Amino acid sequence: MQANRFKAQLLARKQQIGIWSMLASSNVVEVLTQSSYDWILLDTEHAPNEVPMVLERLRTAAQSSVSAIVCPSTNDAVQIKRLLDIGAQTLLIPMVDTAADASVLVAAVHYPPRGGVSMATRANRYGRDEDYVWRANDEICLLVQIETPTVLANLERIAEVDGVDAIFIGPSDLAATLGHIGDVRHREVQAAIEDARLRAERIGKPIGILMTDPVLAARYVEQGFDYVAVATDIGLLRAGAEARLKDARGVVKQG
Repeated sequence: MQANRFKAQLLARKQQIGIWSMLASSNVVEVLTQSSYDWILLDTEHAPNEVPMVLERLRTAAQSSVSAIVCPSTNDAVQIKRLLDIGAQTLLIPMVDTAADASVLVAAVHYPPRGGVSMATRANRYGRDEDYVWRANDEICLLVQIETPTVLANLERIAEVDGVDAIFIGPSDLAATLGHIGDVRHREVQAAIEDARLRAERIGKPIGILMTDPVLAARYVEQGFDYVAVATDIGLLRAGAEARLKDARGVVKQG
């Protein structure tokens, strides 16, 4: 069975830098994974990716050394099972509010006797990985998103649920739920992020974050977040397109 590189690095507490993919394109994933990022997030929560499309993205990412993480659209056990069956090893789950929610998720992502996930298909190379049923639980990696004040209040209880491998800050959603929509730089939002990092550090739980602001991203890397997504494919495309247009118009005006 294929080892989960992302989980191994996470357990070794080796910092990993990632990128977020929302454009629902295998070509985009191929371009991104030919760079030297440690991981790529395949988003189905805020992007028009469905399970068959995620399968193609996983196949594309598998041609590289970049670890693929999949974010389901919701914490639904059936959707999670389908993603595991097509070969997802690391899942980033949104909308988890309590330790009880996290315990249900642990069962949803693991195979018996720990959980209730059924036999896989592509995940065990269509039956060729004879050790799959014994090793799968060790290679599955569960990441839980911190997006609301409720989850912040329950951070330790969620993080300490056996089977939760790491937690993850979603700064935009957190800012919105704290009453500062669109303002991740607000001091209350930044204070909440720093508080979450310190609390995770105290209990020895890896913590990650997405941040497209390069100054803040650099700060989080320096502070020691275990895994940091520093860009989205949409943001890179938009910024590149606007920069080239600005350059071209400048040339026209000067001429």
